Amino acid sequence: MTSDKKHNEADAQNTSDSTPHETAADCIFCAIIAGKIPADKVFEDDETFAFVDINPTNEGHTLVVPKDHFENVYTVPPETWCRVMLTVQKMALAVRAGVNADGVNIIMNNEAAAGQIVHHAHVHVIPRHNDDGLKHWQGKPYKSAAESATVAEKIKGELKGI
Repeated sequence: MTSDKKHNEADAQNTSDSTPHETAADCIFCAIIAGKIPADKVFEDDETFAFVDINPTNEGHTLVVPKDHFENVYTVPPETWCRVMLTVQKMALAVRAGVNADGVNIIMNNEAAAGQIVHHAHVHVIPRHNDDGLKHWQGKPYKSAAESATVAEKIKGELKGI
């Protein structure tokens, strides 16, 4: 199968109405892991799977996913998350060397507001080059130290229930 055909099939699947709480049966990443949709796999172990993104930010942009279907970071069991992060680290080293990158971004989008399109937990390993022209998002400083402290207290309060 040609690379263009692989991309067209995956693009068609990706443009479907991917809604939160999709099941493994409806998930493009589960289909890739199962070999039902072609992808350029770069790594696989018992719990994780890594493949190059079909719409890369930069050449070598790789996705790392747990093999089991979990919607996002909130639902991945801690033991599985640890395995995902071990694979992310391995992929970061391989991607950086493989495409002679100057660095990498490690990114995960969770829920629609954060840009999650495929509702199967996945981490982007994006190679970066000093001259790639990509910009980071703008930070917005807190209005005061009191505002920052208030937000920190709210977050700490939520940790008690987790």
